[in-house]
Amino acid sequence: MGAHQGVNRTLVITGTDTGIGKTVVAAGLAGLLCGAYWKPVQSGLDGETDSQTVARLGELTPERILPEAWRLTRPLSPHRAAELEGVTIDPDRLVLPEVECPLIVEGAGGLMVPLTRKILFVDVFARWQAPVVLCVRTALGTINHTLLSIEALRRRDIPLLGVAFIGEAMPDTECTIAGTGQVRVLGRLPLLDPLTAGILRAAMTSYFDMAAFDEVKE
Repeated sequence: MGAHQGVNRTLVITGTDTGIGKTVVAAGLAGLLCGAYWKPVQSGLDGETDSQTVARLGELTPERILPEAWRLTRPLSPHRAAELEGVTIDPDRLVLPEVECPLIVEGAGGLMVPLTRKILFVDVFARWQAPVVLCVRTALGTINHTLLSIEALRRRDIPLLGVAFIGEAMPDTECTIAGTGQVRVLGRLPLLDPLTAGILRAAMTSYFDMAAFDEVKE
């Protein structure tokens, strides 16, 4: 992979936990921003991978789905899946790819997910210095998890574009996170059923402040 094209046109999508819907948010943003998508490390290859989900929901053409640096069979934390499969993950090889459009990068799980026994995903994000979209589910416990994640990002001087809520509206929770965390709310994606490319695009357009992403589009 070559040198990256400038972090101002890159967005890192991460979450406060795994399985909260950040891949859906990544798909929506990649589609609306006419961007490319990269999942550096994919753990668990049964069923549809995150790259395949983003291609389908974001309606991305094959050249806009960049190949993973590592594909691990077991649905475990990358460090453990790699150990069990005899694979060595070298975090220094995780360099942002060079593309001609906005780049949407999705981490695995939350910020503190280990890539190796010594390196966490948040350590790689700190090196990249690309703006982060923190995906947060509107459920019990989310205030604590979100504020801890915001603190972890700021302690490492990682730029935080804002938070993206996922789930049913919880106005007080959303207001508390925005105020206490002093963070921008990018929008809230409701639970979508059915979840299709068209419905996702319409929901992102309706519920997200797309002006927040203008610098990425330029």
